[in-house]
Amino acid sequence: MSPTDQLVANTEGTELYIEVQHFYGRQMRLLDEAEVEAWAATFTEDGVFAANAHPEPARGRAAIEAGARQAASQLAAEGIQRRHWLGMLEVAPRADGAIVVRSYALILSTKLGGQAEVRLSCTCDDVLVRKDGQLLVQDRRVFRDDLPKG
Repeated sequence: MSPTDQLVANTEGTELYIEVQHFYGRQMRLLDEAEVEAWAATFTEDGVFAANAHPEPARGRAAIEAGARQAASQLAAEGIQRRHWLGMLEVAPRADGAIVVRSYALILSTKLGGQAEVRLSCTCDDVLVRKDGQLLVQDRRVFRDDLPKG
C-alpha cells in the first residue's frame, strides 16, 4: 500500500499542522546538531528511510542511526555544517490513524569560513505514527531533484 492510500479529509486542521511543523523543527535540529541517536529515535523501531540517492533503504532504527552517524562523521571531518529546511508541508491524516506528510526539503551546506550554499533540493514523503503520544516516522522517502525519481 502506498503512503497516500486511504487518505481522509483533514478535520484536525491547524493543530495537527502545527504539531507536525514542531516535530520537523525538532527532528531537523537534532540531525543538524549531529545528535544522531536522538534523531534516529524519532523513527519507529522498524522505520524505513529510503532515498533515490541510496541503493537500498535503511530498515530499522539501528540502521538509520548508523547511516546518520557515518554522514555526520564525514561532514565533521570536512568541516561542513549542514542545515535542513522543510517547508510547503501537506499534512493529511489517514483512516488508520497514520499521518501522511509531503514536503519540500532544502539542504544547505556551509564549509567553515565559507559561504552557505543550497546543496540539494528534494521532496520528502513521510508516514508518521503516534507511539506513547509522540509522533514518529514510520516510513520516509526522499527524492533528490537532481536524480531520477525511480
